[in-house]
Amino acid sequence: MSEDKFRGYRGPGKNILSEHGVGVWSDVEIESTNGDFRGLILPRSETADDRHIVLKLDSGYNIGLASDTITKMTEVGRCEAHYKIPEKEFPRDPAKPNVTLLGTGGTIASRLDYRTGAVIPAFSPGELYGSVPELADICNLSTEKLFGVFSENMGPVQWTALAKRIGEEIENGADGIVIGHGTDTMHHTAAILSFMVQDSPVPIVMVGSQRSSDRPSSDAAINLINSVRTAAEGDIAEVMVCMFGPTSDQYCLLHRGTRVRKMHSSYRSTFRTIGDVPLAMIDQEGITYLKSEYKHRREDRNVKINTAYNEKVTVLYYYPGMQPDVIDAVIEKGYRGIVIAGTGLGHVNKPCYPALGRAQNAKVHVYMTVQTLWGYCGMYVYETGRELMDLGVVPCANMLPEVAFVKLGWALGQSDDPEEVKRIMLTPVVDEITEREPYNGYLLYQGEIPEVQEFIRTIKR
Repeated sequence: MSEDKFRGYRGPGKNILSEHGVGVWSDVEIESTNGDFRGLILPRSETADDRHIVLKLDSGYNIGLASDTITKMTEVGRCEAHYKIPEKEFPRDPAKPNVTLLGTGGTIASRLDYRTGAVIPAFSPGELYGSVPELADICNLSTEKLFGVFSENMGPVQWTALAKRIGEEIENGADGIVIGHGTDTMHHTAAILSFMVQDSPVPIVMVGSQRSSDRPSSDAAINLINSVRTAAEGDIAEVMVCMFGPTSDQYCLLHRGTRVRKMHSSYRSTFRTIGDVPLAMIDQEGITYLKSEYKHRREDRNVKINTAYNEKVTVLYYYPGMQPDVIDAVIEKGYRGIVIAGTGLGHVNKPCYPALGRAQNAKVHVYMTVQTLWGYCGMYVYETGRELMDLGVVPCANMLPEVAFVKLGWALGQSDDPEEVKRIMLTPVVDEITEREPYNGYLLYQGEIPEVQEFIRTIKR
């Protein structure tokens, strides 16, 4: 059997394939000490171990079988897969709105390269049309790949370039902007764009997928369709995140860029509005607005772009027993801003006080948020909070820690004067601080409680 039939396999994995006369793209029935399986043998990633066979089941999911558990493999057919995304010319209709999709490296439409194990995004209009033809019913789509990075590698350099490009596309006549982005730091980018791109006349919609397009449970297509529809037809001219609403594929939610957070590592419905309610629901029938207070779409091309940013800002998550040298180290390294995620209403322990005093003397800007996420800093309530304010710590009301972090970097890009920075930080741009949380802005359903279980049974899951 040629080496090509063992693509990516070596060692014990290659030996077990050779022993049973099968190879990559063999449709096989496998007997093992862990049960019987039927599926397609896939190429092995070049960087993976040499002890497992990768099998694509009929369900579409991939599993790994340890080679030393396999007792028998029988080839029942062959079905070599070609993972090239079909490309068709994207039709254009002068009657439809023009939407620009800017890519940063997310996997909103993708194929899997089994040779390397990497997800390769589809990005040209033709590839996206081949993958999700429904897009042509909504708009004329243009695409531009700005970056090709995992979302953990997004930062001030990318944020600045993205904000400037958004401004250019708006000025050039785009009726809406969609940003494909990895989900892990999407809420950071949504927040900073809310400050760097202000008073947009059109929707700016961030979208991603928790599961890549080669998986049967992928959320990529529905998220992409709904984000493009929002950009093309929606009335909300703000930075938003468009992602799965419930765990089913009934609809997506539109979350305000300064009040959204990723809340689960793998659920498709991972994004949640914190301390408020989502802006809207969107499905194939259209948009259902849940809030009436938002910035409306306009016909002009005016937008304010302000990308000034100081990178010497950090977030310190307070924990019991935290030592003051953590704060001192940040000061010594030349950081100009610190956001603390404090306990309760915004507290840290007394041993940290001297270090906070040294931060005040060094004119380091220190702001307090709450690690509970929901709720407000209430530093006037207890002695601890009052003492911290005397040390120069400024409470951020109900601003989320990640939002305060990027806003402080943006504020320090404008000024290093404490009073001016404080004015910028505590002046809301787009609901990063709200006067109050709505009664239904904090809902946590605790499983197994009878009344909650009864409610869950009444809705689709």
